Amino acid sequence: MIYYLIALFVIVIDQVSKWIIVKEMEYGQSIPIIDNVLYITSHRNTGAAWGILENRMWFFYVITVIFVIFIVIYMQKYAKTDKLLGISLGLILGGAIGNFIDRVFRKEVVDFIHTYIFSYNFPVFNIADSALCVGVMLIIIQTLLEGKKTKE
Repeated sequence: MIYYLIALFVIVIDQVSKWIIVKEMEYGQSIPIIDNVLYITSHRNTGAAWGILENRMWFFYVITVIFVIFIVIYMQKYAKTDKLLGISLGLILGGAIGNFIDRVFRKEVVDFIHTYIFSYNFPVFNIADSALCVGVMLIIIQTLLEGKKTKE
């Protein structure tokens, strides 16, 4: 199914980008792309978003395995007839596995995309995180559109 290729693409881009960051940058080093907006910053995270649940790797291992199994089953059942859902789940699956690979092999997640949004110092993130967020946003948009269709 094409949606697994989307997940594979996310995993490959995520892992290659993280490998480059680890290989070419010192931890904490920051390279400005657009001053006061976008930086490439070498950062590590042993927790989830915003550093919550730090150093609870066992928790992330269990949750991720359960989550990936759920996503695969859901993809098999529903994505065959719904392209947007399939794309969304492919992005989510790739993102979840990308960060899982880091947790298993590095015992931390490599983050490097550092943004300032209206002077708010947004937490540093990575390609896997981006894929997860885009996938979830697409599902929310689809749900809202379907809800609107149902009302009409």
